[in-house]
Amino acid sequence: MQELRQRIVLTETEEMAAQPVSVLITGANRGLGLEMVKQMVEGPRPVTKLFACCRDPDGPRVEALQTLAKKNPNIISVVRLDATDLCSIKLCAQQVGSVVGTGGLNLLINNAGVMAKGTVQEASPEDMQHTFNTNVMGPMNMIKEFLPHLRDAVKASGMPGMSISKAAVVNISSLLGSMEALKQSYAFCPVVSYRISKAGLNMLTVCAAEELKKDDILFSLLHPGWVRTDMGGEEADIDARESVQGMLSVMASLTEKQNGAFLDYKGQSIPW
Repeated sequence: MQELRQRIVLTETEEMAAQPVSVLITGANRGLGLEMVKQMVEGPRPVTKLFACCRDPDGPRVEALQTLAKKNPNIISVVRLDATDLCSIKLCAQQVGSVVGTGGLNLLINNAGVMAKGTVQEASPEDMQHTFNTNVMGPMNMIKEFLPHLRDAVKASGMPGMSISKAAVVNISSLLGSMEALKQSYAFCPVVSYRISKAGLNMLTVCAAEELKKDDILFSLLHPGWVRTDMGGEEADIDARESVQGMLSVMASLTEKQNGAFLDYKGQSIPW
């Protein structure tokens, strides 16, 4: 009986430790980003501070996010951020730093992304450049500018190992960025610019995981599944609620063993 009680206490402690204190989500005004905000603040163990970032906080496509923020004014801060603009990222990092202070930022979720349709023969240089700037350069600059806040979170945590409650970067990738899985899906979904950008994001993430493992900052890639969003379309397999529930569960289970891992929303490994 005593052993059972110890296991229960240990499990509860691990679950609490897996809950991030401060979180930043890019592309938080719609789709998966908006659902992440909703579930994080309405879940059984809500975060204490959530920075919900989008390009135009006062725009017509941000009403749902602003409604959530008004209901949770002490938790949600809607912050202007254009992931393709380094100046915007720097300003956002300054704003976040002024709020979190020496406690740092525990979890950065690079969710913002764009998809341009087209095959190798159809894709334009402009499509490729814009997609790469958003899906690869954006996350890279976010990592660089928020690194001081992630390092502060490591210092403030006092915990061993790696987890999202200590300091972590989760990049939302896609099965379409998998080279090994390409033959099964290319015919009905070529989207060359998007595929190349997600493959680039994957490499960026594993490079960062290797380079910054000495800092105890966890890096991971998550494929949300084929989701019924503006990007995924109405014929997709699952809705945003199911996808985000799965991804948040996977995030909570991440340790140093998954540093640099490429996983789906069910926690299963995806081939590179």
